[in-house]
Amino acid sequence: MSLRSIKTLSAAAIALSLVAPLPSFAAGGGGTTTTTPSCKKGKVWDKRNKKCVAAKKSSSLDNDNIYEVARGLAYEKRYDEAKFVLLQAQDQRDPRILNYLGFTTRKMGDIEGGLRYYQAALKIDPNYTLVREYMGEAYLQLGRVDMAREQLAEIEKRCGTDCAEYAMLEKEIARAVN
Repeated sequence: MSLRSIKTLSAAAIALSLVAPLPSFAAGGGGTTTTTPSCKKGKVWDKRNKKCVAAKKSSSLDNDNIYEVARGLAYEKRYDEAKFVLLQAQDQRDPRILNYLGFTTRKMGDIEGGLRYYQAALKIDPNYTLVREYMGEAYLQLGRVDMAREQLAEIEKRCGTDCAEYAMLEKEIARAVN
């Protein structure tokens, strides 16, 4: 086993060692909560095989597993661990994976890098309103209230003013201008 493989496995073990049952939220802010079974250090729950497995690209983990674990880590503000898990996804063109890569990258301080991930996700699914909400937040971090308002208008076109993404971005814009 190469030193790089050992480092990758060690990073995976660290990243996933503290993953316990985590809340799971719908991407659109639906608020439903489920839990993922807890696995021993260095492993993650594989829904398809109903067992704990090591997190690596060659494993049986699908993007749904990767997404759920990474999202839970991101909600716990464990952005570096979440990003590491996201990079293990087989399908790096999954808009959910790209969205959370953008989110974690932005939260780790690379706003421009986060925007690139968001833009890639929107090329695949321009109706993904959570991406637009997070993108609006990124623009606010850059002081671009005008660009955030553009994303708010795009969200309104897709889900109206009653959806969670609209409310969240509207609130962040109001906070930024006051």
